[in-house]
Amino acid sequence: MQNTPCIKKPILNYINVFRGLAILLILMGHTLQIGPNGSLTRQITFEIFAGGTFLFVFIAGYLFQYLSYKFEYKNYLKKKWQNVIIPYLITAIPGIIACLCIPYIYKNPFYGMNIFLEIGAFITTGRVHNVPAWFIPMITIFFLLSYVLIYLEKKNVLYKLLPVLILITLFVPRGDIEPEWVMGLDMKGRYFAYIKYVLMGFVHFSSAYVGGMFFAKYENMTDKIWNIRFPLIVLMFVLAAFDIYLSHKYNITNGTASKMVFTCIVLAYLKHFDTLIQAHLVFNKFMDICAKYSFGLFFIHWYYVFLFNYMFMPLFGFRDYIVQEAVFALIRFSFVLIFSFLTLFVIKKGLEKLNIKNTRTFIGV
Repeated sequence: MQNTPCIKKPILNYINVFRGLAILLILMGHTLQIGPNGSLTRQITFEIFAGGTFLFVFIAGYLFQYLSYKFEYKNYLKKKWQNVIIPYLITAIPGIIACLCIPYIYKNPFYGMNIFLEIGAFITTGRVHNVPAWFIPMITIFFLLSYVLIYLEKKNVLYKLLPVLILITLFVPRGDIEPEWVMGLDMKGRYFAYIKYVLMGFVHFSSAYVGGMFFAKYENMTDKIWNIRFPLIVLMFVLAAFDIYLSHKYNITNGTASKMVFTCIVLAYLKHFDTLIQAHLVFNKFMDICAKYSFGLFFIHWYYVFLFNYMFMPLFGFRDYIVQEAVFALIRFSFVLIFSFLTLFVIKKGLEKLNIKNTRTFIGV
């Protein structure tokens, strides 16, 4: 199945800015958590900053459809192998080494397995060696189903499924998993618990991917969102408040519902003010850099989160003071962002010195 490419589509600046904002939100979600687990403060900050995965998946679906005019299945999978899977495997090395060398500190639930099976478990689940990297096995399912998605779109079936997918997102939780929770299982049970987590993520975020495709297919829908932005903003706050209430009262968390509405609102604002954003050269350039480095930042930032927590959390003795804890969280966010950027920049320049032009295959940038 292949469309004949005619005119190359331009890069959309507002989508590029959206990519930059999405990766910053993901970093915030991993660094700006304030308050002890289960506290109202923690749940509020979790609701505000967590959930960036929905934006990331939405953008992936948007760009997939936007560039589908040149879709060819084998070539598409080849590019995803080069630009997503290979850098994932390369940037997994530090996490795998940590899992093998400091398994108790790094909380490796697969410690004790045959080393080759252990590494295979890391790669196919993502969550253990590099916590956010569970996203890669999950998004790979979308890559493999790309032919089916294009086929269903051409048959005018795909977007008719979107309301059902949205209901699934609302009522089928993404779930969560921590190493401590699976220690009572045997190794096979632990592995399948992590595989289930990846599959649940795929089911939960299918509405995001197909929703991104929908907004790319029908660009005028973004303008319609702009026209009803104020009711949507109210709805977003209502959903967020309801989720915080359920989390605090019944320990039931979705976290994605408000981000679904948030995604539509941000997309509408970015498109509406695109000319103004481009006129602010410094901000637009910073967002462009964040967008270009987004996959690289995604791949390596958790290592700096772990390093920061390991070095400084034992010294952190003012947990009862929200302001001080907020300052600490902001310092952690700045540390992770700056050092992740610097690491990627240095490696990229080093690879270029070695006459390696496609550095994206190595580090995602």
